Amino acid sequence: MKRTKPILIIIIVAIVMAGLVNGAGKMSNVFAMLPQPQEENCERFDETGLYVCDEFLEFYEAQGGLEIFGYPLTETFYDSALRQVQYFQRARLELHPRASGGYKVLRGFLVKELGYRFPPLPVEQIPPFNNLQRYFPETGHTVSYAFLDYFRERGGLETFGYPRSEFMLEGEYIVQYFDWAQMEWHPEITSGPQIRLTNLGEIYLERFGLPGECDGSQRIGPVTRLRVSASVRHIIIGQEEKQTVYVYATDQWERPVKGAVASVVVHNGRYECEPTDANGFTRSEFWISEELPPGRKVVVDVKVGHENVEGATQIFFLPWW
Repeated sequence: MKRTKPILIIIIVAIVMAGLVNGAGKMSNVFAMLPQPQEENCERFDETGLYVCDEFLEFYEAQGGLEIFGYPLTETFYDSALRQVQYFQRARLELHPRASGGYKVLRGFLVKELGYRFPPLPVEQIPPFNNLQRYFPETGHTVSYAFLDYFRERGGLETFGYPRSEFMLEGEYIVQYFDWAQMEWHPEITSGPQIRLTNLGEIYLERFGLPGECDGSQRIGPVTRLRVSASVRHIIIGQEEKQTVYVYATDQWERPVKGAVASVVVHNGRYECEPTDANGFTRSEFWISEELPPGRKVVVDVKVGHENVEGATQIFFLPWW
């Protein structure tokens, strides 16, 4: 992460003047991206190549930084409500110049906007007050055990807002929703806190895309996660036949990744692929050797790399003769 040198950028007047009212007298859907900043009070995140500046940077650093918000995923821009916003892996930050209190930046309610709503506890299930559980009558939910420890240690209401659910099992993890975050309990972690925060900012952008009329592909940062899928041409294959492994790579936004390098490992052989094309595809071909025992599943390990990001998957086929 690098500090930048000062160059003042003033574009608010242009944004306000540019086509706010359409021919029918209704407000148009204005969406304007602020240029990549070069101001003194900025920090550049090499991981995504994006900047966090001024009030956003002040809030980011004071309210938990990378652990709470993750890396920036977009530049700063004005959305259709003319709010200056910036998306991060785990949050959306919004500039509210008239906000009371110490900060002009507030968190967006991504949990609510993503539709995560849960009924309050029935009165008979409200636990008695103790150090392991805390009931919040404002929303009718309880924070308990490891979730409560993390909640207290990381700023409580100021950082997470009120709980919006009880803890519950979702997929492979126990999770709990708050106004501005989703916590996950990871019991497999043996060093450090076992609570991790879900990347709600990524989930929001994957589901809804960037607000406004413009193509978000020019605004979202580079690849931070590779999703790899693969398939084989022949699920069952004979001796001395040619097998083909097809590889497909996408990024955290499910966009095809061009130029990723893939390798395929089968039994004792390793096969390099051509870099993925504009559609995220590549493939590898190899002959089936006598060393592969017939009637036994052969596992194919597929690994893909793009710059400093890696992804992997496995598939299999069955030799038969």
